[in-house]
Amino acid sequence: MFDYDWFYGPALAEQIALAKTRCALKRFAEVDPAAAGPQSEYRLFHDALEARVILYLRDGFSYELRELVAVEKKAHLTFECEPADEHYKVGSFVVAVPFEDVVRVEVYAVHPSEKPEDMPTITGFRSGPADAGGPGRDDRHREDR
Repeated sequence: MFDYDWFYGPALAEQIALAKTRCALKRFAEVDPAAAGPQSEYRLFHDALEARVILYLRDGFSYELRELVAVEKKAHLTFECEPADEHYKVGSFVVAVPFEDVVRVEVYAVHPSEKPEDMPTITGFRSGPADAGGPGRDDRHREDR
């Protein structure tokens, strides 16, 4: 289902836009987005929304996508991820994942003024897939860090 065109074409951008629109409509249910002017409360709220993109992989890892990275080879999804651990926030992690390993993409839209104090932790920095738990997991791809 996920391939180069899904991420670099319109599909991911559409999912982000849809999450933002639905978030804004939860707050302004009576507003028609097409009729909302550029300075309306709806539009100002909508335009300030932030989106988190979470990628879930077949091996149980998950990553928060910070930014897609353009590379010459297109066989893998290459992106900078958002580290969950405070110790790693000083650097930059660029991850390459085969497209067929992406099993789900979630987009979470939230207004900065309404962000929960405890944002969900994205667990892309486990020691290996065995830490993910659940049936069908194995240690063949375990990486000790």
